[in-house]
Amino acid sequence: MSKERLYLFDTTLRDGAQTQGVDFSVEDKRLIAGLLDRLGLDYVEGGYPGANPTDTDFFSADPGLKHATFTAFGMTKRAGRSADNDPGLAAILDSSASAVCLVAKSWDFHVDVALGITNDENLETITDSVRAIIARGREAMIDCEHFFDGYKANPDYARACVKAALDEGARWAILCDTNGGTLPHEVEQIVADLTKDFPGDRLGIHCHNDTENAVANTLAAVRAGVRQIQGTLNGLGERCGNANMVSLIPTLLLKPEYADRFQIGVTQEQLKDITHVSRTLDELLNRAPDRYAPYVGESAFASKAGIHVSAILKNPATYEHVEPESVGNKRHISVSDQSGRSNVLAQFEAAGIDVDSKDPRINRLLDEVKEREYLGYSYDGAEASFELLARRMLGQVPEYFTVNSFRVLIERRYNAVGELVTVSEATAKVVVDGEQFISVGEGNGPINALDEALRKDLGKYQSYIDEIRLVDFKVRILTGGTEAVTRVLIESADGAGNRWFTVGVSPNIVDASFQALTDSITYKLLRDGAPAPLSSDSQATLKQPGS
Repeated sequence: MSKERLYLFDTTLRDGAQTQGVDFSVEDKRLIAGLLDRLGLDYVEGGYPGANPTDTDFFSADPGLKHATFTAFGMTKRAGRSADNDPGLAAILDSSASAVCLVAKSWDFHVDVALGITNDENLETITDSVRAIIARGREAMIDCEHFFDGYKANPDYARACVKAALDEGARWAILCDTNGGTLPHEVEQIVADLTKDFPGDRLGIHCHNDTENAVANTLAAVRAGVRQIQGTLNGLGERCGNANMVSLIPTLLLKPEYADRFQIGVTQEQLKDITHVSRTLDELLNRAPDRYAPYVGESAFASKAGIHVSAILKNPATYEHVEPESVGNKRHISVSDQSGRSNVLAQFEAAGIDVDSKDPRINRLLDEVKEREYLGYSYDGAEASFELLARRMLGQVPEYFTVNSFRVLIERRYNAVGELVTVSEATAKVVVDGEQFISVGEGNGPINALDEALRKDLGKYQSYIDEIRLVDFKVRILTGGTEAVTRVLIESADGAGNRWFTVGVSPNIVDASFQALTDSITYKLLRDGAPAPLSSDSQATLKQPGS
């Protein structure tokens, strides 16, 4: 039997833009639209032309999508005026979009309270708007807002809204769980009832995540008959977000219940880019990727319990529901106080460390890890620090530099215009090949200042670290009282998009941060093959800043 086609409609650039703290520029939108197009999405909803300058500018020209249909969002025409005389609708129809998706009320409660019009007038706005879209040669879609709440309250009217759109020639009527409060069994039942009278290949699903069920609700709707799926990258969206397209696409392609029945526009080869697309969006938004995200997170295929790791090394299917490479991710074998030899050997293999499995240093390393974790270190989230620890035990880490001393000062004072400000300054004395460099850094806080000082002048290694940047900084207090032990976890990145985690532990937060920062720099030098220092002479000639 031939597979049924499912159509993927991405609304990251419209509904996702309603996420608190998210503000896309025109260039951001062009970049994301291109990523979605290459991934194989069928529709890319770019925004609401006429609603704001960014969206108007974005829709002023065709973005050059090769696969996806460029789609504009908007509202149906206002009641009491013709579609030709509605400036909001005109801006949408005059845009470069090939398809138009308009939102319409399908809950009579909202028709009365929000719009203040009659139910019949609302139906007229739907039919007239669809007619206007089709007359302009565009593909027409209607988002039936609050459909599921409306169906529960007045199923006949919710059905009438769908019928008005489809009878007038809309390609799709999308069923929206706008408040995000509907549960999967309700979605499946309501959609199943609806598809008795309306063809599923004319219906779509749009779910919000207010009960953490947006993906489940979407899949329930597909099982019940809908054939268009709406969602956003990384589940962006107002309030708790929308159905996460990054979770939906792998599920549809890799899980037999869906893969055997349905075909989507994303191929198995394109699926391997989905982790990259997800993390690119986070990078663009200047936020750390969710390491626990299904399929694409750093921890999605991570194991740290020794018995699990032993089984995974024999056959990954024992604890992995799909192959990490199928979604462009990779397996992470963590080392912790719950680890066994299997974890250590797996980490060695992942890091490219060639060592005999019977080497007695493996047991010594494992004992060292467990002792350090007792003191507060955590290596299951700091793979770079673990690799350095392992390689040092094997004598494979050159001492690229030493820090003879550092000092951090914090001053709170009034500036020249009378404003009360807090200034942080750090000084570091670093020795490279017997030459001492004194560097001063300023930052938003003591750790930022210390980071700036450490990376300001590293002699012959400076070109290796110029592109390093600190992207995340987490602090955890491990013990209470005035002598609390602090653990610092730092995430670093470089210009090529590589990311790595390092850890430090100390009763002093600055010292813990210093450990993690120096590990980060050392890891970058080691990974990039920086040459070992020529001299281990502890005597250093002094080099002042700028000399």
